[in-house]
Amino acid sequence: MIRDFTEKLIFVLSWAMTAALCAVVLVFVGYLFYNALPSLGIELIFGTVPPLEALLGRARVFDGIFAALAGTLLLVTWSTVLAIPTGVAAGIYLAEYARPAIKGLFGFFFDLLAGVPSIVIGLFGFSIAIFLHQQFPGRLGPCLLISAMSLAFLVLPYIIRSTQVALENLPPTIRNTAPALGATKLQNIAHVLLPRALAGIVSGIMLAIGRCAEDTAVIMLTGVVAIAGVPRSPLSPYEALPFYIYYISSQYTDPAELSRGYGACLILLATCAILFMLAYYIQRSLTYRSLYRL
Repeated sequence: MIRDFTEKLIFVLSWAMTAALCAVVLVFVGYLFYNALPSLGIELIFGTVPPLEALLGRARVFDGIFAALAGTLLLVTWSTVLAIPTGVAAGIYLAEYARPAIKGLFGFFFDLLAGVPSIVIGLFGFSIAIFLHQQFPGRLGPCLLISAMSLAFLVLPYIIRSTQVALENLPPTIRNTAPALGATKLQNIAHVLLPRALAGIVSGIMLAIGRCAEDTAVIMLTGVVAIAGVPRSPLSPYEALPFYIYYISSQYTDPAELSRGYGACLILLATCAILFMLAYYIQRSLTYRSLYRL
Protein backbone atom coordinates (compact mmCIF):
# COMPACT_ATOMS: atom_id res chain seq x y z
CA MET A 1 0.00 0.00 0.00
CA ILE A 2 2.73 2.47 0.97
CA ARG A 3 4.73 1.56 -2.13
CA ASP A 4 1.73 2.15 -4.42
CA PHE A 5 1.06 5.48 -2.73
CA THR A 6 4.70 6.51 -3.16
CA GLU A 7 4.66 5.62 -6.86
CA LYS A 8 1.44 7.56 -7.40
CA LEU A 9 2.86 10.54 -5.51
CA ILE A 10 6.02 10.52 -7.62
CA PHE A 11 3.92 10.26 -10.78
CA VAL A 12 1.71 13.19 -9.75
CA LEU A 13 4.70 15.34 -8.78
CA SER A 14 6.48 14.53 -12.03
CA TRP A 15 3.40 15.34 -14.06
CA ALA A 16 2.84 18.58 -12.10
CA MET A 17 6.43 19.74 -12.60
CA THR A 18 6.25 18.97 -16.32
CA ALA A 19 2.95 20.80 -16.66
CA ALA A 20 4.33 23.77 -14.70
CA LEU A 21 7.38 23.94 -16.95
CA CYS A 22 5.23 23.82 -20.09
CA ALA A 23 3.01 26.54 -18.65
CA VAL A 24 6.00 28.78 -17.94
CA VAL A 25 7.25 28.33 -21.50
CA LEU A 26 3.81 29.12 -22.92
CA VAL A 27 3.49 32.22 -20.73
CA PHE A 28 6.96 33.36 -21.79
CA VAL A 29 6.27 32.92 -25.51
CA GLY A 30 2.81 34.47 -25.12
CA TYR A 31 4.30 37.49 -23.36
CA LEU A 32 6.80 37.98 -26.18
CA PHE A 33 4.10 37.55 -28.81
CA TYR A 34 1.76 40.00 -27.07
CA ASN A 35 4.41 42.71 -26.87
CA ALA A 36 5.71 42.04 -30.38
CA LEU A 37 2.25 41.98 -32.02
CA PRO A 38 2.24 45.69 -33.08
CA SER A 39 5.48 45.23 -35.02
CA LEU A 40 4.95 41.78 -36.53
CA GLY A 41 4.95 41.84 -40.30
CA ILE A 42 7.25 41.76 -43.27
CA GLU A 43 8.30 45.32 -42.42
CA LEU A 44 9.98 44.07 -39.25
CA ILE A 45 12.53 42.21 -41.36
CA PHE A 46 12.80 44.25 -44.55
CA GLY A 47 11.52 47.67 -43.52
CA THR A 48 10.49 49.69 -46.54
CA VAL A 49 12.78 47.77 -48.92
CA PRO A 50 11.15 45.21 -51.25
CA PRO A 51 12.06 41.74 -49.95
CA LEU A 52 13.42 40.54 -53.29
CA GLU A 53 15.71 43.55 -53.58
CA ALA A 54 17.10 42.90 -50.11
CA LEU A 55 17.57 39.16 -50.70
CA LEU A 56 19.42 39.80 -53.95
CA GLY A 57 21.63 42.41 -52.30
CA ARG A 58 20.45 45.24 -54.53
CA ALA A 59 19.25 47.45 -51.68
CA ARG A 60 20.37 47.81 -48.09
CA VAL A 61 17.85 47.51 -45.28
CA PHE A 62 18.20 50.29 -42.70
CA ASP A 63 14.90 50.08 -40.80
CA GLY A 64 14.55 46.28 -40.49
CA ILE A 65 16.38 43.34 -38.98
CA PHE A 66 17.30 41.62 -42.24
CA ALA A 67 21.02 42.37 -41.84
CA ALA A 68 20.97 41.18 -38.21
CA LEU A 69 19.17 37.97 -39.22
CA ALA A 70 21.64 37.31 -42.05
CA GLY A 71 24.58 38.04 -39.74
CA THR A 72 23.23 35.60 -37.14
CA LEU A 73 22.84 32.81 -39.69
CA LEU A 74 26.34 33.41 -41.06
CA LEU A 75 27.76 33.51 -37.53
CA VAL A 76 26.11 30.21 -36.58
CA THR A 77 27.25 28.60 -39.84
CA TRP A 78 30.87 29.66 -39.51
CA SER A 79 31.01 28.76 -35.81
CA THR A 80 29.64 25.25 -36.28
CA VAL A 81 31.77 24.62 -39.37
CA LEU A 82 34.86 25.53 -37.34
CA ALA A 83 33.82 23.65 -34.19
CA ILE A 84 32.40 20.37 -35.53
CA PRO A 85 35.56 18.81 -37.08
CA THR A 86 37.74 19.65 -34.07
CA GLY A 87 35.11 18.68 -31.52
CA VAL A 88 34.17 15.37 -33.13
CA ALA A 89 37.84 14.43 -33.67
CA ALA A 90 38.68 15.21 -30.03
CA GLY A 91 35.68 13.22 -28.84
CA ILE A 92 36.74 10.22 -30.94
CA TYR A 93 40.24 10.41 -29.51
CA LEU A 94 39.00 10.51 -25.91
CA ALA A 95 36.56 7.64 -26.44
CA GLU A 96 38.65 5.31 -28.59
CA TYR A 97 42.35 6.10 -28.32
CA ALA A 98 43.21 7.95 -25.11
CA ARG A 99 44.63 6.09 -22.12
CA PRO A 100 42.70 6.46 -18.84
CA ALA A 101 45.17 8.99 -17.41
CA ILE A 102 45.11 11.13 -20.56
CA LYS A 103 41.33 10.80 -20.76
CA GLY A 104 40.94 12.02 -17.19
CA LEU A 105 43.31 14.96 -17.74
CA PHE A 106 41.70 16.09 -20.99
CA GLY A 107 38.22 15.46 -19.59
CA PHE A 108 38.97 17.76 -16.66
CA PHE A 109 40.33 20.40 -19.04
CA PHE A 110 37.25 20.30 -21.28
CA ASP A 111 34.91 20.40 -18.29
CA LEU A 112 36.81 23.43 -17.05
CA LEU A 113 36.53 25.02 -20.48
CA ALA A 114 32.76 24.44 -20.44
CA GLY A 115 32.54 26.45 -17.23
CA VAL A 116 34.49 29.45 -18.51
CA PRO A 117 32.17 32.51 -18.73
CA SER A 118 31.50 33.68 -22.24
CA ILE A 119 32.78 37.17 -21.43
CA VAL A 120 36.23 35.66 -20.80
CA ILE A 121 36.16 34.00 -24.23
CA GLY A 122 35.07 37.34 -25.65
CA LEU A 123 38.02 39.11 -24.04
CA PHE A 124 40.34 36.47 -25.50
CA GLY A 125 38.89 37.03 -28.97
CA PHE A 126 39.11 40.79 -28.45
CA SER A 127 42.83 40.45 -27.64
CA ILE A 128 43.33 38.47 -30.85
CA ALA A 129 41.48 41.16 -32.81
CA ILE A 130 43.70 43.89 -31.32
CA PHE A 131 46.85 41.90 -32.10
CA LEU A 132 45.79 41.33 -35.71
CA HIS A 133 44.84 44.98 -36.09
CA GLN A 134 48.29 46.01 -34.87
CA GLN A 135 50.03 43.60 -37.21
CA PHE A 136 47.83 44.36 -40.22
CA PRO A 137 46.48 47.89 -39.68
CA GLY A 138 43.46 48.74 -41.78
CA ARG A 139 43.03 45.18 -43.01
CA LEU A 140 42.25 42.98 -40.01
CA GLY A 141 40.35 43.72 -36.83
CA PRO A 142 37.12 42.74 -35.08
CA CYS A 143 35.09 40.83 -37.65
CA LEU A 144 32.75 37.93 -38.30
CA LEU A 145 35.58 35.39 -38.51
CA ILE A 146 37.04 36.25 -35.10
CA SER A 147 33.57 36.10 -33.54
CA ALA A 148 32.99 32.69 -35.16
CA MET A 149 36.35 31.41 -33.93
CA SER A 150 35.61 32.62 -30.39
CA LEU A 151 32.17 31.01 -30.39
CA ALA A 152 33.61 27.78 -31.81
CA PHE A 153 36.06 27.72 -28.91
CA LEU A 154 33.15 28.35 -26.52
CA VAL A 155 31.01 25.44 -27.78
CA LEU A 156 33.78 22.90 -28.30
CA PRO A 157 33.19 21.19 -24.90
CA TYR A 158 29.57 20.42 -25.84
CA ILE A 159 30.55 18.69 -29.06
CA ILE A 160 33.55 16.90 -27.54
CA ARG A 161 31.66 15.54 -24.57
CA SER A 162 28.58 14.52 -26.57
CA THR A 163 30.77 12.65 -29.08
CA GLN A 164 32.76 10.93 -26.33
CA VAL A 165 29.70 9.87 -24.33
CA ALA A 166 27.82 8.70 -27.43
CA LEU A 167 30.71 6.45 -28.46
CA GLU A 168 31.43 5.12 -24.98
CA ASN A 169 27.79 4.19 -24.39
CA LEU A 170 27.57 1.89 -27.40
CA PRO A 171 27.01 -1.74 -26.34
CA PRO A 172 29.96 -4.15 -26.61
CA THR A 173 28.16 -6.28 -29.19
CA ILE A 174 28.21 -3.38 -31.67
CA ARG A 175 31.73 -2.34 -30.70
CA ASN A 176 33.31 -5.80 -31.07
CA THR A 177 31.48 -7.32 -34.04
CA ALA A 178 33.39 -5.58 -36.85
CA PRO A 179 36.88 -6.20 -35.36
CA ALA A 180 35.95 -9.86 -34.91
CA LEU A 181 35.26 -10.01 -38.66
CA GLY A 182 38.63 -8.48 -39.50
CA ALA A 183 37.89 -4.75 -39.65
CA THR A 184 40.59 -2.35 -38.52
CA LYS A 185 40.03 0.09 -35.66
CA LEU A 186 39.63 2.99 -38.08
CA GLN A 187 37.14 1.07 -40.21
CA ASN A 188 35.19 0.11 -37.11
CA ILE A 189 35.00 3.74 -35.97
CA ALA A 190 34.11 5.16 -39.38
CA HIS A 191 31.60 2.55 -40.58
CA VAL A 192 30.08 1.15 -37.38
CA LEU A 193 30.59 3.26 -34.25
CA LEU A 194 30.11 6.77 -35.64
CA PRO A 195 26.87 5.96 -37.52
CA ARG A 196 25.43 4.29 -34.41
CA ALA A 197 26.50 7.22 -32.17
CA LEU A 198 25.24 9.85 -34.58
CA ALA A 199 22.14 10.73 -32.55
CA GLY A 200 24.19 11.63 -29.49
CA ILE A 201 26.73 13.58 -31.52
CA VAL A 202 24.05 15.64 -33.26
CA SER A 203 22.45 16.44 -29.90
CA GLY A 204 25.70 18.12 -28.86
CA ILE A 205 25.84 19.96 -32.17
CA MET A 206 22.29 21.20 -31.61
CA LEU A 207 23.29 22.59 -28.21
CA ALA A 208 26.25 24.28 -29.87
CA ILE A 209 24.01 25.84 -32.52
CA GLY A 210 21.71 27.27 -29.87
CA ARG A 211 24.63 28.67 -27.89
CA CYS A 212 26.15 30.29 -30.98
CA ALA A 213 22.82 31.87 -31.96
CA GLU A 214 22.04 33.40 -28.57
CA ASP A 215 25.39 34.46 -27.11
CA THR A 216 25.91 38.20 -26.82
CA ALA A 217 28.98 38.73 -24.63
CA VAL A 218 31.40 37.15 -27.11
CA ILE A 219 30.19 38.96 -30.20
CA MET A 220 30.01 42.36 -28.48
CA LEU A 221 33.81 42.24 -28.07
CA THR A 222 34.81 40.63 -31.34
CA GLY A 223 33.05 42.31 -34.24
CA VAL A 224 29.31 42.96 -33.97
CA VAL A 225 28.12 46.53 -34.54
CA ALA A 226 24.75 48.25 -34.62
CA ILE A 227 24.70 49.21 -38.30
CA ALA A 228 26.92 47.24 -40.67
CA GLY A 229 24.64 45.72 -43.26
CA VAL A 230 25.01 42.18 -44.55
CA PRO A 231 28.69 41.17 -44.20
CA ARG A 232 30.46 40.91 -47.52
CA SER A 233 33.21 38.61 -46.24
CA PRO A 234 34.26 36.83 -43.02
CA LEU A 235 36.64 39.73 -42.36
CA SER A 236 33.83 42.31 -42.24
CA PRO A 237 31.95 43.60 -39.19
CA TYR A 238 28.37 42.41 -38.99
CA GLU A 239 25.04 42.69 -37.23
CA ALA A 240 23.39 39.98 -35.11
CA LEU A 241 19.99 39.52 -33.53
CA PRO A 242 21.20 39.11 -29.91
CA PHE A 243 23.08 42.40 -30.06
CA TYR A 244 20.15 44.09 -31.81
CA ILE A 245 17.84 42.98 -29.00
CA TYR A 246 20.29 44.22 -26.38
CA TYR A 247 20.77 47.51 -28.20
CA ILE A 248 17.03 48.15 -28.61
CA SER A 249 16.09 47.15 -25.06
CA SER A 250 18.73 49.43 -23.54
CA GLN A 251 18.29 52.48 -25.78
CA TYR A 252 14.74 52.45 -27.14
CA THR A 253 13.05 55.85 -27.47
CA ASP A 254 9.38 54.90 -27.90
CA PRO A 255 7.06 51.88 -27.44
CA ALA A 256 7.13 51.09 -31.16
CA GLU A 257 10.90 50.66 -31.08
CA LEU A 258 10.66 48.41 -28.01
CA SER A 259 7.98 46.38 -29.80
CA ARG A 260 10.46 45.78 -32.63
CA GLY A 261 12.87 44.46 -30.02
CA TYR A 262 10.24 41.96 -28.87
CA GLY A 263 9.66 41.06 -32.51
CA ALA A 264 13.37 40.43 -32.93
CA CYS A 265 13.18 38.09 -29.91
CA LEU A 266 10.49 36.06 -31.64
CA ILE A 267 12.50 35.97 -34.85
CA LEU A 268 15.54 34.74 -32.92
CA LEU A 269 13.48 32.01 -31.24
CA ALA A 270 12.00 30.99 -34.58
CA THR A 271 15.48 30.93 -36.16
CA CYS A 272 16.81 28.67 -33.41
CA ALA A 273 13.76 26.40 -33.75
CA ILE A 274 14.28 26.09 -37.51
CA LEU A 275 17.98 25.33 -37.06
CA PHE A 276 17.14 22.69 -34.44
CA MET A 277 14.55 21.08 -36.71
CA LEU A 278 17.01 21.07 -39.61
CA ALA A 279 19.67 19.43 -37.45
CA TYR A 280 17.11 16.91 -36.20
CA TYR A 281 16.05 16.09 -39.76
CA ILE A 282 19.69 15.59 -40.79
CA GLN A 283 20.23 13.40 -37.73
CA ARG A 284 17.23 11.21 -38.54
CA SER A 285 18.16 10.91 -42.21
CA LEU A 286 21.77 9.95 -41.48
CA THR A 287 20.73 7.53 -38.75
CA TYR A 288 18.22 5.72 -40.98
CA ARG A 289 20.75 5.60 -43.82
CA SER A 290 23.47 4.17 -41.60
CA LEU A 291 21.16 1.57 -40.07
CA TYR A 292 19.96 0.56 -43.54
CA ARG A 293 23.56 0.05 -44.66
CA LEU A 294 24.28 -2.02 -41.59
